[in-house]
Amino acid sequence: MKNNHMKATSFDGNKMIYDENYPDPKPGESLVRVSLAGICGTDLEILDGYMAYNGVLGHEFVGVVEKSKNSDLLGKRVVGEINAGCNRCDSCKKGLQRHCPNRTVLGILKRDGAFAEFLSLPEENLHVIPDSISDEQAVFVEPLAAAFEIKEQVSLNPDWKVAVVGDGRLAQMICQVLKLSCPNVTCFGRHETKLSHLEKFKIQTKIGIIDSDLQSYDLVVEATGSNSGFADTMKLVKPRGTVILKSTIASRENLDLTPTVVNEITLIGSRCGLFKPAIDALATGIVSVDSMVYSTFPLEKFSDAIQHAKKPDTLKVFLKP
Repeated sequence: MKNNHMKATSFDGNKMIYDENYPDPKPGESLVRVSLAGICGTDLEILDGYMAYNGVLGHEFVGVVEKSKNSDLLGKRVVGEINAGCNRCDSCKKGLQRHCPNRTVLGILKRDGAFAEFLSLPEENLHVIPDSISDEQAVFVEPLAAAFEIKEQVSLNPDWKVAVVGDGRLAQMICQVLKLSCPNVTCFGRHETKLSHLEKFKIQTKIGIIDSDLQSYDLVVEATGSNSGFADTMKLVKPRGTVILKSTIASRENLDLTPTVVNEITLIGSRCGLFKPAIDALATGIVSVDSMVYSTFPLEKFSDAIQHAKKPDTLKVFLKP
C-alpha cells in the first residue's frame, strides 16, 4: 500500500466506480491482501437494486494476512466468514453471529467487501487454507459452506428422492453435497451447458417438469431466487415433504404459499454455513468446483467481469486486484 490508500470498486447505490484512492480498511482487525475474489449472484442482485448498499461489494475471496494481532495468521493464505457480530448479544453468545442484530456482512451490509486490494475481518472469521487447495478453489469455500449447511439443518435419509431447482454455481455445489448422502439427486435447470457439468458426478438433470415429477420428491432445494423457481419447487415436493429455501427471492411479487399449508410442507430458510466441512471437502476432493471456473478479470475491468457474470451459461467469474 502507498499513502494509506488502495484500489477498489465501490458501489454508490446506482453504479460501480473504480477508485484508486479508496481509504484503507479500518485498523483493529486482521488486514487481508485479496488474491482473488468471486462474483456471486448476491452481488448481481445488489447491483440490480435488491437491497440498499453503498461501498465495496464482494464476499467470496481468498487472500494473505498482512496485519493481525494473531501472529499465527500472519502471512497465511485465508478465506473468511462474512458475518461479523457484536459478540455481546444472545445470538453471538450462542455462536450465531450470522443472526446478530448488530452484525456487519462483508460486501453486503455495513462492511466493505472483497472487490479491492485489501479487506478487514475479525481474526476469528479467518480460516487458513491448505496448500492442496488452489486460489480458484478457495474462493468457493464460502458458498460451499452454505451448501453444507443443509446437512446441519436436515437429517438426510439415503432413501429420499432429492431435487435441486436451479443450475447455477450454488445449485451445482448443493447437488454434489447432497449426493454424498442421498444417491437419488436430480437437478432441474434451464441451461444445457450448465447442467452438463453435473454428468461427471452421476447427478440426474432435467429441463422442465413432467407429470411424473409432480409431488414426487421428499426434499426440494430452491436455489434460483426467483418466483418461478419457488413455484416449481412447490410442484415437485411431496405432501409432508421438506423445502429448503437457499436463495433470497428478490422479486416483490406475491408468492403462493397455499400448497405449504394444504400439503403440510416443512419450509426451511438456509443461509451461511460452517467453513470446515467445505474446506475439508475441497482438500479431499469429494466435492469438485474446477469445472465451474469461467474466467478472471483484473479489478479495473470489473464492468466487463460483471457483464460476463450475467450471461446465462456463465458459472464463476473472478476479479483479481
